[in-house]
Amino acid sequence: VQLEESGGGLVQAGGSLRLSCAASSGTFSIYTMGWFSQIPGKDREFVASIDWKGASTFYADSVKGRFTIARDNAKSTLYLQMNSLKPEDTAVYYCAAGRGFPVSDYDYWGQGTQVTVSS
Repeated sequence: VQLEESGGGLVQAGGSLRLSCAASSGTFSIYTMGWFSQIPGKDREFVASIDWKGASTFYADSVKGRFTIARDNAKSTLYLQMNSLKPEDTAVYYCAAGRGFPVSDYDYWGQGTQVTVSS
């Protein structure tokens, strides 16, 4: 499956963004989907994941209550609603697809979209 993120940009602290991840060339609905963030020079970090049905979600403690992961299997699209953004949320955000829940190793990754939060 091929993944393409969109929706990143520059926003002031306290603002909101919605990231999208469009999937193609595969059966999107069979995969657990996840969002990850990465700052230059640091390892990629887990943000959130959602099972193939959209029934179960899991979040990093740093984003609980602020970010919401969702999916639309009919549109083969994953979303990340980001509210109450903080400067420390600044990173490149990647979507990923894997099997099982939780996923041990994600198999497919997008190219990433930059999110910059100004103070």
